[in-house]
Amino acid sequence: MWHAFTNIGDAAVTLPVAIVCAGWIAMSNLRLAFRWGLVLSAGMALVGATKILYAGWGVSFPEIEFRVISGHTMLATSVWTVTIALLLRSWGLPATVGVIGGLIVGACTGLARVFDDSHSLSEVAIGWVVGAVVGAVFLRACVNAKLEQFRPMAVTITLLVVSTLAYGHTTPFQRLIDGHSPAIRARAAADVSRVF
Repeated sequence: MWHAFTNIGDAAVTLPVAIVCAGWIAMSNLRLAFRWGLVLSAGMALVGATKILYAGWGVSFPEIEFRVISGHTMLATSVWTVTIALLLRSWGLPATVGVIGGLIVGACTGLARVFDDSHSLSEVAIGWVVGAVVGAVFLRACVNAKLEQFRPMAVTITLLVVSTLAYGHTTPFQRLIDGHSPAIRARAAADVSRVF
């Protein structure tokens, strides 16, 4: 069961789902779709920054067992919270239920990452909080925004197809970060030595 939550939190699943969400939103409110991309990118940048700092410089906080923010947890929490809330809203159901559901999916993804020894509890807790903030910032903007009612059946089918096709795949983000962080560190050191 826990492996399933790891899979649904992987960027290979969450990013296509987030893009589909942005497409639904853009049909009636392009500015809001842009905001969704912006807040999600900010959350991903924060996760990436901690991973680069750890892989390139070894920055960590051993007292609280923190090295990097869990990207799976952050993405699962933010993307599924927004997606489920918007999906339920399109069916005329309370978006609050979707928010709670998304937060639970994010928490379960975080626990899966702890159980498979990928992250510590502090790393997934921070990932969950960052994901919840990303989702909350976006959904708060939706409260007063004008959004067309999506066709619920079409939206549901699209979501099922995209998530089913993406499920079980993994993105190479961690491998890329590990491979390029030493070069980023060397470049930063060269820039600093030029300045001083």
